[in-house]
Amino acid sequence: MENKDAVIRLAALAQETRLAVYRLLVTAGPDGLAVGRIGEALGVAPATLSFHLKELAHAGLVTGRQESRFIYYSANYSSMNDLLAFLTDNCCCGVPCGVDVDSCC
Repeated sequence: MENKDAVIRLAALAQETRLAVYRLLVTAGPDGLAVGRIGEALGVAPATLSFHLKELAHAGLVTGRQESRFIYYSANYSSMNDLLAFLTDNCCCGVPCGVDVDSCC
């Protein structure tokens, strides 16, 4: 992953409503949730939610699909895992995670 891509994804998550939406979708699993259910669960107005979902989709963190007259969004787990791998690529000074890293660097 390039720095530019990580910045885009992190910027999308650096807003309270978008972070809440993303966390809800991660919890919902691969089937995701209908837009209306997301709005109800978080108390977000439809127009506002649409804006935030667009930002998350632009960053590649969520994907949408239409089923009948409903749009469902789900977390893009591959994108999430790529971001986590990027953030932890040089983790812990090469020491396995869980070891006291304060004294290793």
